Amino acid sequence: MKSNELISEIQWDRVPLVAGQNDARAWLGFQACRGLALNTLDAYGRNLERYLRFLSKCDKQPHAIGQETVGAYLRDLVKPSATPEEPVIRMANATIQQHLAALRMFYDFLVEEGRCTRNPYRQGVGRSSRSLVRREHKLPSIPTEEEWCRVLSEAAKEPIRNRLMLAMSYDAGLRREELCLLETRDIDPSRRTIRVRAETTKNRRARVLPYSVTTDELYGQYLEHRRTLSRERGRLFLSQSPRNRAEPVSIWTWSKIVNGIAKRAGAAGFTPHTLRHLCLTDLARADWDIHEIAIFAGHRSIETTMIYVHLSARDLAAKFNATMTQLHKQRLETMGRLFQ
Repeated sequence: MKSNELISEIQWDRVPLVAGQNDARAWLGFQACRGLALNTLDAYGRNLERYLRFLSKCDKQPHAIGQETVGAYLRDLVKPSATPEEPVIRMANATIQQHLAALRMFYDFLVEEGRCTRNPYRQGVGRSSRSLVRREHKLPSIPTEEEWCRVLSEAAKEPIRNRLMLAMSYDAGLRREELCLLETRDIDPSRRTIRVRAETTKNRRARVLPYSVTTDELYGQYLEHRRTLSRERGRLFLSQSPRNRAEPVSIWTWSKIVNGIAKRAGAAGFTPHTLRHLCLTDLARADWDIHEIAIFAGHRSIETTMIYVHLSARDLAAKFNATMTQLHKQRLETMGRLFQ
């Protein structure tokens, strides 16, 4: 996807303060020119929008703040104050870290442009640089078998497009952007494979992934339905609403669909990314090699893939079983010697 196309994909109406502030708009536009994933651009925009809204309440400009303002904003992130208009929404630690990363990049940009002399959100230099808020390391949440069955039961009531999107997302462990940006040319039904193009991925690494027989049947049904919307090649998943008929399904629309399914199923915390977490965890449970899972997931670092091995408890279970077997054997031998 070209950089100008990415800039046009930014939902400026969702971030009016960013759109109206020259430095903020220039920075977000620059990030789009870097070819970042749409989901990343959306997160950067929302994070900067929240920050600018806070500065507006304090009557401050981004290039003219001190440590007192930084401290007040950190306090607002960790323990936000409630107002009648804005109820308290507590951020997860990972969200706070993502938020601060965006601000560090924004102020690096302001320093480079000569708008600031220093970055107030960056402490230390290089490897000695540290986060302003202590980082917590938590494993991703995956649904229980009961929750998964309820999600599938609710998903079965959805239109064929939504069922196929959910099935492909789980089968291939796709990120939200990778799923929504799939095109008709990316699917090879003769081999039952999905080609994830480099420009649609988070780290710009292409990969080819298999999908199941069940998903293949759904794909055939969906193609028949898609022809009623459009016979043109291009984006695979199209809207069927009267307002956006035959337009590509956006990542935000897909999130609303999954959130609706999760709410009806009573599966708290189930999001589009949960399908990826579940897929990779299941691969680890099935004793896939760590490097195989990394290639499948498109991870740049094995450390990222290790999360799913830990989540599956595969290594711990193997060690526990081996230890208990040896311990049981020793107890029997001791009992045999004493009872003879």
